[in-house]
Amino acid sequence: MSRHEPPASRPVLGPARGWLHALGVVVAGFAVMLVVAALGLWLAGASELPQGALVPVIAATVVMAVGGRVALDGGAGFIAETQAAIVVVPLSVALAGALVTAYAFLRPLRSHAVLSGGHLLRIVLRTALLWVVALLLIVHGARHSFSLSAGNEYLDEIAQLLGTTPTVGFHALVGTTVGLGLLWLLVVLLIALAVSRRVPLPPRLAPPQATVRPAARAMVAVLLVYVVAAAIIALVTADTRTDAGDTLAVVFLGLPNLAWLAFGLGLGASWHGHVKGAIGLPMPEPLARVLRTGGDGDVTLDLASLTRQDGRAWWLLVAAAVAMLLAGWAAARRAPPGAGHLRNAVRLALTAAAAMLLIGLLTWIDAHYGLSLFGIGDPSDTGGLGGSVVLVPDLAAAVGLAAGWGAVTGFLGSLVARPRRRRTGPDGTDAVSVSRPPDPRSP
Repeated sequence: MSRHEPPASRPVLGPARGWLHALGVVVAGFAVMLVVAALGLWLAGASELPQGALVPVIAATVVMAVGGRVALDGGAGFIAETQAAIVVVPLSVALAGALVTAYAFLRPLRSHAVLSGGHLLRIVLRTALLWVVALLLIVHGARHSFSLSAGNEYLDEIAQLLGTTPTVGFHALVGTTVGLGLLWLLVVLLIALAVSRRVPLPPRLAPPQATVRPAARAMVAVLLVYVVAAAIIALVTADTRTDAGDTLAVVFLGLPNLAWLAFGLGLGASWHGHVKGAIGLPMPEPLARVLRTGGDGDVTLDLASLTRQDGRAWWLLVAAAVAMLLAGWAAARRAPPGAGHLRNAVRLALTAAAAMLLIGLLTWIDAHYGLSLFGIGDPSDTGGLGGSVVLVPDLAAAVGLAAGWGAVTGFLGSLVARPRRRRTGPDGTDAVSVSRPPDPRSP
């Protein structure tokens, strides 16, 4: 091949390099998730778990981070029966994995001028295949059971003879984890391709991407800024508290859960749920107080109920309004030529609605455990001998509110950004030009 041959005719990734590229994406994504999960669990005190449970717990955390499911079980023969379940996404682990996976996937594609649809499909399929293999390995490691001591050697020996030694265990659900984990990967790659300005998409996909990209990039930026702001607040809080390890554990495990919940509350969205007993899932004290006020029933978590516990919560409304106005301005500045105010408003409305849908699904929490002794009590009853944390979004209302915010701020942002225009260069990247009156001396 001549060194002067145009880039458009060069192969993007040959078969060997393509598999290496896919392997690098998968290894990088899972490696960072394992590291972040390990740090968070270590800070939370999981290193003290008995019988070598730390490594399986790390694997289970990664499984939940990519949307998989982990089943909990345990019991003590005929003496006791337990029932437990957990549905929660550790979004710090998930976000770290998503960012690294997207970067590793896009980076080799940016230096080429042409990427055909077939070649892009092959790249995605290679990555997906290796991703499933890695998921199966993680699922195999996310399995553990260990016995609990009664604290007395004599009682432990009796329990062992009677076959009633208390046990607690967990295992990842293979089919559900592989399916949802693969969907997680495809959503991450889709968002990465939608917001990237330097990857040469196939000609059929370039126009839709140019339409979607400005609003999508603006909303992604809003969500990341919220996480960064929450991290700064958490670090300042950790520096002033004696239990800094617990605060840092939240940073490495569930910081985006709280940051994006705050964003949704600021937009007017609401969740319902409760906290009963002691589950061990860390959350800010005002949030916990709201969820404990319902007694035996669920309560509504919204900006008003949170403000009754902490008056500073009204600042969430101000923060959300400012963030959405900036998103509308940024999206309008990068809009394709000829995009009017109404189109900019509709695009940001749809993007904000999609973002809120993801936030609602990702902040969904359902964790509970129950215990029955000698047949007395119901293991599915989380009162008394159990506990539960439930936080379920009102999705329809939340998505509608986000769409309304997107429409209004998209229109206002377009009005403010009107003097600037964006045009698409010959290589598919954005080029900025500032609207000026025509020069009367020009022909």
